[in-house]
Amino acid sequence: MPFIRVTVTDAALPTATRRTLAEGLTGLAVSALGKSRARTIVHIDVVPADGYFVDGKPLTGALDAHVEVSITLGTNSAAEKAAFIADAGQLLTDVLGPLARSGVALHELHPESYGYNGVTQFDYYRRAATAA
Repeated sequence: MPFIRVTVTDAALPTATRRTLAEGLTGLAVSALGKSRARTIVHIDVVPADGYFVDGKPLTGALDAHVEVSITLGTNSAAEKAAFIADAGQLLTDVLGPLARSGVALHELHPESYGYNGVTQFDYYRRAATAA
């Protein structure tokens, strides 16, 4: 159940571009990380460049983006995570153009501390194994 948050320094980011980012990142969660498309959430935050700081200074006159992904600890290999990071970085550049200093971070959360609809990932996986 990845939760993907994208921060982009373009308060006027067109809806079509947001959709392209969401579709692309969802596809990468499926292809690179083996996640369920139906359980993948993408949240896009658009912020003005003067509210985004690099080296303590507002980023003005440039575009940037940062992706943070919450995934369950132990569900992906180092190679899968590296592929997602590389492909997500390329997707950002392909969709948004040259970026000042883009980044991608994967946050691995323990399955007992992560879940949705009131069910931890630990319980979700346990129930899935019991049903199989």
